[in-house]
Amino acid sequence: MDAIERIIVALDFASAAEAEAAVDRIGPAGRAYKIGLELLTSAGPGPAARLAAAGHLVFLDLKLFEIPSSVAGAVRAAGRLGAGMVTVHASGGPGIMRAAVDAAAEFPGLRVLALTVVTSMTAGDLAELGIAATPAEQTVRLARLARRAGCHGLVASPQDAGTLRQEVGPGPLIVVPGVTVPGTTAPAPDHARPGDAAAAVRAGASHVIVGRPVTRAPDPAGVLRRLAASMNSPR
Repeated sequence: MDAIERIIVALDFASAAEAEAAVDRIGPAGRAYKIGLELLTSAGPGPAARLAAAGHLVFLDLKLFEIPSSVAGAVRAAGRLGAGMVTVHASGGPGIMRAAVDAAAEFPGLRVLALTVVTSMTAGDLAELGIAATPAEQTVRLARLARRAGCHGLVASPQDAGTLRQEVGPGPLIVVPGVTVPGTTAPAPDHARPGDAAAAVRAGASHVIVGRPVTRAPDPAGVLRRLAASMNSPR
C-alpha cells in the first residue's frame, strides 16, 4: 500500500458545501475520507455516497453503541452507501460487535473497526467510569474483545499502535487519529494521547487520520504529499 493511501482525511465540517470544497482543493492526492457525526447529521448521507461513487475510500466514523439490531441496521446502511470502513464502540461489548461484523458480511468491501479508548480520554476519565485500568491497558483489553468478535480492525491512539500490532498480529487494520503532521499545527487539543504519524505507521498502524492540518492548509495536497514522504522515510 502506498503511504498516501494510508492517510484518511477527516472532513470535519458542518456542511456538504464546505466538505466538498475541501475535497476539490485536495484533488487527486486525497484517496480516503472520514465522515463523522457532525457532517453526517448536518448534510445527511449524500457526501458519503458521492465520495464512494467517485472511487474514494469512505470511513464512516459512526462510533455505534446501541442494541445489536440497531447496530446491524446502521452497518447495512453504511454498506449500501458504499462505505469501506465503519466504527463501532468496543465498550459496547461482544454482542454489538458481532452484530456489526455479521451485517458487514453482506458487503465484501466493508470493514468493521472497533473503537477502543477514545483519544480524548485520560486515566482520570476512565476512573470516573469505574475502570481502574490505564488507557493503554483498557485499549488492549478491548482489542482482545474485538478480535474475538471478528472485527476487521481497531481504532486507537497512535501511542498504542505498537502494542496493538504485537497483540493482534499482521492482519487487522489499526487506524489512529490524533497524529501530528510535520510542518503544520498540532492535532486538536481534545486528543489527550497524540503521536507522530510516521512513528505510528512504523510501529504498526495501517492508517492515520488527519483533519484540519490538511483541510485548512493553503496547500492541502502538498501537506498530504509531505506527510506521505515522512511515512516512507526510515527512522
